[in-house]
This record gives sequence, C-alpha cells and structure tokens, in this order.
Amino acid sequence: MSALSTLPKTTTTTATTTPAHFSTLPVLPKKPLPAGRPREWYVTHNRQLKAMRIAIALLDTGVYTPQQAHNGVIRATADRIGVHPPSTTTCRLVRSLLP
Repeated sequence: MSALSTLPKTTTTTATTTPAHFSTLPVLPKKPLPAGRPREWYVTHNRQLKAMRIAIALLDTGVYTPQQAHNGVIRATADRIGVHPPSTTTCRLVRSLLP
C-alpha cells in the first residue's frame, strides 16, 4: 500500500499546454498559390493538404495504422474537424500518410 500512497494526487497532461519551443516559432504569413500551373496540380495540392489535416486528426484520436483507418472512420473524422467529406482517392492518401 505504501507504493500507492507515493503516487501524486493529480496528474496533468501536456496535450493542453504548448511546449516552449513551439511558442517561440514565428507565424508565417499565408501566400497565394503560384499562378499558371495546370488545374491538376492545384487539385493534387489541395488533396494533399486535406489528407494531411485528416491524418493529423486521426493520430490525435488514437488511429495509428492504416488498418484502423477505414473510409468511414476517415470521413467521420473529416466531418468532426470541419472538412468536406473526402473522396475514396483522398481516403487512400490519408492511409498512405499513416505510419
């Protein structure tokens, strides 16, 4: 019983606090996408950004492998974070980003 009594009464998580090294980073201004590229380049670029946002949200919720990330899970996560429902191609891209 003495081992249990030495445990701290409360625990804190670091998920709600910002690490010191992140608070010192400058915020970069947004720049417009380069003009003159083919339409397919913009579609691919935006798909990659969307897949990255969803993959980060999945990792935050505990989905760590592609086997855990079915299309329904990916689409539900996209809905939860306020992103339009991803296509099947985007779902495949999200799974490829997971380790």
